[in-house]
Amino acid sequence: MKKLADRLLHRFTNHETASNADHHWTGEGTSSLRHRQDRRMPLQGVRLHISDRYVVMDNGILQVTLSKPGGIITGIKYNGVDNVLEVRNKETNRGYWDLHWNEPGGKGIFDVISGETFRVIVETEEQVEISFLRTWNPSLEGKYIPLNIDKRFIMLRGSSGVYSYGIYEHLKEWPGFELGETRIAFKLRKDKFHYMAVADDRKRIMPFPDDLCKGRCQTLDYQEASLLTAPCDPHLQGEVDDKYQYSCENKDLRVHGWISFDPPVGFWQITPSNEFRSGGPLKQNLTSHVGPTTLAVFHSTHYAGKTMMPRFECGEHWKKVYGPVFIYLNSTAIRDDSLFLWDDAKIKMMAEVESWPYSFVSSEDYPKSEERGTASGRLLVCDRFVSNDLISAVGAYVGLAPPGDAGSWQIECKGYQFWAIADEAGYFSIENVRPGEYNLYAWVPGFIGDYHNNTIVSVTSGCKIEMGDIVYEPPRDGPSLWEIGIPDRKASEFFIPDPDPTLVNRVLVHPQDRFRQYGLWKRYTDLYPNDDLVYTIGVSDYRRDWFFAHVPRKKGDVYEGTTWQITFKHENIDQKTNYKLRVAIASATLAELQVRVNDAEATRPLFTTGLIGRDNSIARHGIHGVYMLYTVNIPGNRFVQGDNTIFLKQPRCNGPFQGIMYDYIRLEGAP
Repeated sequence: MKKLADRLLHRFTNHETASNADHHWTGEGTSSLRHRQDRRMPLQGVRLHISDRYVVMDNGILQVTLSKPGGIITGIKYNGVDNVLEVRNKETNRGYWDLHWNEPGGKGIFDVISGETFRVIVETEEQVEISFLRTWNPSLEGKYIPLNIDKRFIMLRGSSGVYSYGIYEHLKEWPGFELGETRIAFKLRKDKFHYMAVADDRKRIMPFPDDLCKGRCQTLDYQEASLLTAPCDPHLQGEVDDKYQYSCENKDLRVHGWISFDPPVGFWQITPSNEFRSGGPLKQNLTSHVGPTTLAVFHSTHYAGKTMMPRFECGEHWKKVYGPVFIYLNSTAIRDDSLFLWDDAKIKMMAEVESWPYSFVSSEDYPKSEERGTASGRLLVCDRFVSNDLISAVGAYVGLAPPGDAGSWQIECKGYQFWAIADEAGYFSIENVRPGEYNLYAWVPGFIGDYHNNTIVSVTSGCKIEMGDIVYEPPRDGPSLWEIGIPDRKASEFFIPDPDPTLVNRVLVHPQDRFRQYGLWKRYTDLYPNDDLVYTIGVSDYRRDWFFAHVPRKKGDVYEGTTWQITFKHENIDQKTNYKLRVAIASATLAELQVRVNDAEATRPLFTTGLIGRDNSIARHGIHGVYMLYTVNIPGNRFVQGDNTIFLKQPRCNGPFQGIMYDYIRLEGAP
């Protein structure tokens, strides 16, 4: 770690010797600071300074400056740094809420949300909360999204950070629109913040933004991916940078950010709850990336496509609170300890999660803990071909989400979702649920399909709902004749090849991150230049013989569709019954799956999905997107005694990223 710190320090031209007199954090994640503060004078109260063009919140630990009435964060002063945000950027491009929207059928519009009215909501020594409101009226049609947007910022006494949340509202009489994305973005100083941390196995020295300019890099198959050919830091020579390599599932996306080594300061974005994020716990979102940029993404279509773009109609009232999220800053007096700021940020994140829902938020649209409800019960699985007894749904994801269909939570965008993980006995408790009407959803690792109960679950203030034992019967018509993979909604168990040695991101060396390397789709052509994959039941091993993505093959300058084969022996065929082929798909991008049995050249496939999926997960280094499950009825007379072959054809081939990632495949025998 010290060698890494020394390397980072060499990026600077002048350094002062750090004092060893006080080896303490200046943040909230560790107890040492709190103990030290107890021995000092009382903490300064929160002060609010209002001028014609700016508003400043100051609690003695940091100062946050916002434009007035726009509500754009123009500066954050902390630990001797006058502004941790990029001072070379325009004030509107430092810390801001934004969104991407369109009128129905119209072109997309990017909008940095600027308020029109400033209000003080709370002003005490303990807390300041301020509002920057933008209201909509018919004269703005086509220019601004038809929403009232109220951006809120909160500073607390003794807190080394600032909270932010937004209240979005669409009135019934207003025109419709589609919402593609909304988030908070921070652009940090590129002369200071060089080390990024997203997870324990994804933290590193990052390229400078200049490294992505012409002359220092080579753009690869899409704009976001670059090969560093002449980076400012020669240690990064020959690496690939792509912001999608640092994406993360909502369930794991709690804290991420950057570290400066001169002075040793951390800047972290903490999201203590997923209730307001679109798409549930498995939805993947961007985090931090070269800029240095840090994002708090509330809603996006990444790894899902247009199915994740909600459409709001004229006559539809909608209101939603995004956040609060917490922007946390910490520091240490010892430069060699700078990398421990990440550990401190994780501790602070856990404290914020424990504090959710917050007690200090003033809006009536944000229910406090005592105004929320709880739903608990036990989930069991009934699969008589696995066990005659009910099976505890160990590790099941059980959630309350807006009423819909089985699996609809994956693309749900307008409401709130609340999830819990069942324990070893299948018991779950879904806590801090906002009052409202929900359906109960679940999925169980090791079993295909989705549990859904369309009975309305009405959560009221302070309620405790006991659901008792709930039994999920996954799709199953007969015993397993064979299976490929693990039913876990992702393709990570399959063969993931080594990347091209000239296109490597050296931080992604851990086995769980192999799929994040650039260009893995190209390796299919390298491994199968002429003939496609053949998988033999009882001989092949899906961990080494089933390529993780069913993609086209490149032939010269064009792509061609590919047909995979599953060969197996089948005896004692019942030709009067239907067999079931279950195909669980982890991701699809403008793809099609055609199934043929024992006749690869049959004009009409036995089954086709038609065109499916817009996940783009293959290009964006995701190992899954939106889960889909298909059941193929195979008449017994399609099989022959002895050797049989099922052909899986993916014919769509206009580009390299059209393809399918399978989750799990199973052939079931006669009932």
